[in-house]
Parts: sequence; C-alpha cells; structure tokens
Amino acid sequence: MVGAENVLVGDAERLARATGLSYLDLLRRRAPSADFPVPDAVVLPADPDEVQAVLEVCVRHDVGVVPFGGGTSVVGGVAALRGEKASVIALDLVRLDALVSVDAESRLAVLQAGVRGPEAERLLGEHGLTLGHVPQSFERATIGGFAATRSAGQASSGYGRFEDMVKGVRLATPRGEWKLGVAPASAAGPDLRQLAVGSEGTLGVITEVSLRVRPAPPVRRYEGYALPGWEAGAAAVRDLAQHHALADVTRLSDGDETEVSLALNASLKTTALRRYLAARGVARPCFLIVGWEGTAHDVALRRRETARRLKASGAVRVGKALGESWRHGRFAGPRQRDALLDQGVCVETLETAAYWSHVDELRDDVRAALTSSLGRSIVMCHISHAYETGASLYFTVLAARDETDPIGQWQRAKAAACEAITGLGTISHHHAVGVDHAPYLKAEIGELGVEVLRAAKSAVDPTGILNPGKLV
Repeated sequence: MVGAENVLVGDAERLARATGLSYLDLLRRRAPSADFPVPDAVVLPADPDEVQAVLEVCVRHDVGVVPFGGGTSVVGGVAALRGEKASVIALDLVRLDALVSVDAESRLAVLQAGVRGPEAERLLGEHGLTLGHVPQSFERATIGGFAATRSAGQASSGYGRFEDMVKGVRLATPRGEWKLGVAPASAAGPDLRQLAVGSEGTLGVITEVSLRVRPAPPVRRYEGYALPGWEAGAAAVRDLAQHHALADVTRLSDGDETEVSLALNASLKTTALRRYLAARGVARPCFLIVGWEGTAHDVALRRRETARRLKASGAVRVGKALGESWRHGRFAGPRQRDALLDQGVCVETLETAAYWSHVDELRDDVRAALTSSLGRSIVMCHISHAYETGASLYFTVLAARDETDPIGQWQRAKAAACEAITGLGTISHHHAVGVDHAPYLKAEIGELGVEVLRAAKSAVDPTGILNPGKLV
C-alpha cells in the first residue's frame, strides 16, 4: 500500500516510535525492559488515501494501529500497546506534510496532519498568515496531534485553544473516510467535530484539519510584572479575565517557581531586582508574564487596559527583559529535563484546571499530595491559561530519584495528585487522557459518558484496532 521503503522494521526505527516523552517514557528508553511496548513495524503513508488503505488492511488482518505524529505525549497516548491484538503498527504521519489550501477571504487553511508546528508557521507565513498555536511541544508536535489531544497554546487567551481553531476535520476510520465541517457554525445536531477533536486516535486517524488562521502579527510585545504573593496574583489574573483584559499570553508563577526563575536567570540582575521589588512592598514575588501580538495600534490599546488593571491590583512592572527572557527560553524545559535525569533527578509535570472558586484549594491539595508522596521535593505551579470562569494549573516537580524503584516512585506520586484533582478540577486541561488518566475519566464524565464514548468507538472501529488501551 505504501511501498516497501515506507515499512520500517529495524530496532531503532521501532524504538523511536514506541512511546512519548513523559518522565516514565524517558526512564524506560534509557533502560528498556522485557515489558517495554514496541510496535512490530512503522508504516509511513504518503496521503489520506494511503492512510485509509492501510486501515483497511489492518482491519482484515486484525492489526492494532497507533497513530504517531510528533511523539510528544506525556500521558501514554502513543505507547505501542497492542491490547488483545497479536500485532501492532505505529502509523507515522510524517509524510502528510502539506499545506493543502488557503482561503484568505474566509481566513481558513487546510493542513495535513503530519505538519509540525514550526513548518505550519513557515507555510502559512508565505501567505502572510499565522495559526498562533504555540504550546511547549511546538517544535516537534503536529497539526494532527494538536487536534487529537485538544492542545492549548501559550497564547490561547488571544488565539484560542486548538479546538477553537478547528473548522473542519478529515479522518480515516476502519469503516471508511469521515469528513466534518461545512460552515462557520451549525445547528445540525451535536457538533461531531468536537467528538473527533480530542479523540486521541481512538475514533479515527486525523489526516487533514481545516483551521481558522489570522494575519501574521507585525508586533509582539512581552513583559513581566511581580505581584505580592499567589493569592494576589491569582486575583489579578481573574480580574483581567473577567474584564476581558487578558493579554494573549498570561502566565502567573507561584512563589516557588518564581524563586527558581530568579536563581536560574542571570540576565535579571536578581539582587537589584529584589531590592526594587521590596521597596515597593513585594517581598516574596510571583512573576506574571504577559504578551500581546498584533498591529502596533492593537497591541498598544490592549496593553494599556491590561497594565491599568494590573496596577490597580498591586502589580509592579518588572519590564520587557523578563518577558523576552521567558519568550526566548520557553522551549528549553524538555532539554533541561534530560540534563536533570542525568543527575539523578525525578522531574515531571502535570496539569489540571478548575473554576476560580476552587483554584487555590486545588493548588494546595495537589502540592500537598505530591510532597506527601515524594518527601523532600520542589513543587512549582503556574497558571498557564485563564478564562472568565477559571484557570489551568501547571505543576513542575523535582525530587531525588529513588534508584531502587524510580518508576513506582512517580506512579505513586502521580496517583496521589490525580486523586487530589478528582472532584475539584479536570484530570487534564491539555495533556489529554491517554493511558495515565484513563482510570480517572469516569469520575469526570460519569459511567454514562464512558458508555457514549465506547458506543462511538464501536460505530467507527468495531474490531478495536485504533490506538488500543487509550482513552476508554
């Protein structure tokens, strides 16, 4: 179906598509064991028709199929699990790398699923357009992966989450091709696009996505503020959200994350900055990064209102150096993690979201659960995305690695954090469900909700070949 040269069976090729990039994935890659899940082959189709043809072959031979984009999942979403299947392939979409069409009048662009974030921006930039979707996985993650996991970019307050951008989707399924999205809005029953978006490869293989795009911004301005403590900072962000004054990027670090930033960022002239803030009543600061993108007039207008409300909230402006430092270093985390692993550190992230009335309680409970499980550790938290009704919380955890049982160490800590989240917030704001969060899905959507998802899967994938063991 795809040509012999596009069916890879070598150890290195199979190992490279075996898992995502979670802490546990990286540990297992460093010391593969007998139970390390590895696909039996990697198949690289060239276009949507070939994807469909491959699925039809896999149905006939009862072969499991794990769709693979950038491989950046941190919840087991691309683990090569085979479930009850005798064999499983990784369906690598890297060759689906085209900009299919641009409708400048409607501000729509159709991109194939395998296009990575930077390439999407390059292709759209040739037309003076941008998608504006920049998560931390941007350098490796793909358009199909963004859609399959309901990704949230760092500038989501301005551009929206990825599902807000999706206007149409094309999927290959074991039952045939499925196309959704014909108009900007519709009352023709439930929006099935939103069933496909977030389906994590279990309801079909996304091959093309029609996306809302915008003119590339001529001006980008990022700067930093400091607020006197977490409660004051969260209240300031809530005020911005509820008065429609959020910057495109709005990111509040708690005191611990701010201290780490100060320790690591030599360009901030830490001693002088501490004196400057202390003189203005901010002894233990929480840093707030805000960034605007657009025309010079638009940026100036929106920045003026944001700055006015922040000043009224007691924020102290730190300046552009802090904002630009964050912008230029925002993809460094994954590389720093590899270096920390070399030094024997357990380092991982997790995220959630809650309504404003539960945000502080959720942060405290998750921190307590993690520190109780891990003992001596650093647990940092920031608000990564804000809404009128609530916000997401993103935690970064550092602890000495238990060399006798490093995998169990984190599994216990993550389970404790998930238990703390359940009932207060969502089990995932943007990392998706995958394998790791599947045990907690029923508590969030109910047994009936799980049955609805299973019924949808049965309708499009009656033999269960698509991404075994994920989501439901």
